[in-house]
Amino acid sequence: MSPEIAGLLGPDGRLGKLAAELMGAPARAVRILYFDKTPEVNWAVSWHQDRTIAVAERVDMPGFGPWSVKAGIHHVEPPDSILRNIVSLRLHLDDCGPDNGPLLAVRGSFRLGRVPVSEIGRHVEKGPIQICCAKAGGVVAMRGLTVHASERARRPGHRRVLHVDFSCAELPCGLQWALA
Repeated sequence: MSPEIAGLLGPDGRLGKLAAELMGAPARAVRILYFDKTPEVNWAVSWHQDRTIAVAERVDMPGFGPWSVKAGIHHVEPPDSILRNIVSLRLHLDDCGPDNGPLLAVRGSFRLGRVPVSEIGRHVEKGPIQICCAKAGGVVAMRGLTVHASERARRPGHRRVLHVDFSCAELPCGLQWALA
């Protein structure tokens, strides 16, 4: 990890400290995603839970699966105990208001554990829904297993987000996080 990235994501970095504070334990960055919603690339993401983790290599073991490969990186659905020990921090590089396709989240839904896909709509209807707007430089936090979505931007402009998953969990039996 470069010194600049470590200065942001490491244990003494802005996001690293925030993750540890939210989790009540030291946490490490385990996955980084970058999103840029623009007028030319303006998408929606339907209601779902993030259920996979990125790992260095495939190690078959009970309770882990199914497996997939995304952008050359192995991903697997782990037991809920690992997903519950993840917090996602979304650093906004641009302002994101209600018209720019913000993250939508069902408040407290992480407490439900893994929700069958067929039941997600019922939880969305019950709500309450949080619209997660942020100014540039602001951070939106989301616990693992939160039911969430994103609409297409009604007034598209750049909506760049650095999405970083942090975990305080160690993986079992030689399985290693992809971001070491």
